[in-house]
Amino acid sequence: MSRFLPSRLIVALAQMQCSEDPRINWEQASDLIAQAASRQADVVCLPELFMGRYPCQREDHRQFTQAESIPGPTSQRLAQLAQRHEVVLVGSLFERRAPGLFHNTAVVFERDGELLGCYRKMHIPDDPCYHEKFYFSPGDGGYPVFETSAGRIGVAVCWDQWFPEVARLLALGGAELVLYPTAIGWLREEKEAWGSSQTDAWITTMRAHAIANGLFVAAVNRIGAEASIEFWGSSFCCDPYGRVVAQGADREGPQLVVAEIDPSLVETARTHWPFLRDRRVDSYDGLLRRFLR
Repeated sequence: MSRFLPSRLIVALAQMQCSEDPRINWEQASDLIAQAASRQADVVCLPELFMGRYPCQREDHRQFTQAESIPGPTSQRLAQLAQRHEVVLVGSLFERRAPGLFHNTAVVFERDGELLGCYRKMHIPDDPCYHEKFYFSPGDGGYPVFETSAGRIGVAVCWDQWFPEVARLLALGGAELVLYPTAIGWLREEKEAWGSSQTDAWITTMRAHAIANGLFVAAVNRIGAEASIEFWGSSFCCDPYGRVVAQGADREGPQLVVAEIDPSLVETARTHWPFLRDRRVDSYDGLLRRFLR
């Protein structure tokens, strides 16, 4: 049985322009969360690694000083904000799990500040200016779905959003809303030739996840230029039919993107387009192999 609120759910995405100064980022995040609460938000999500500039554009051991334990200073302050504003809050942190063991981790807090759990990013990219394999170990906790007062919420992080298996597993775990904290943008030398198609592919992929799984999907990105990357913003939320119900700008500063969604659409979409019913689970063994030829 769905545990979404019976009539509406308000999801707020805090699209941020991140600074080198964590204090500025914290003030910005706190302000956007307060704005979301003033607009009766039930769920607020911050972008990937929001407390600093994206640290993975180069391999630099000094960046590990940004990491912190969970619980730790930032997660405890997020808990306080969740409690103060009575929102379900999702944040993204550079986690120090143990000496030499680091993760790209999302934390989920209930309205009373309780830490419901964390998701450690499973798919770790290694691309020009996205050298995450140098910094992060893949998560080992699977794809949890969090039972919250705002419904069953799945969380994955950035590169995870390109993989249909992640969204499907979250749906099979009961998720009705999937949130993707994100830090994605154009490389400056590629923007003119590939910029619009890259952004379109990013949005199209997640719209497809929403349709194929009959759930709501929301992605929150950062904005602005940082070294070689221009982050493209465009944070958005789409419904189980893939319709974009709210979207942020791609060239403006900090912005709160607010979507009011109808939770009953999950049930409607899944009964009219019964993809979960018609899955041939007896025929998918090949998905556990790297390649079939």
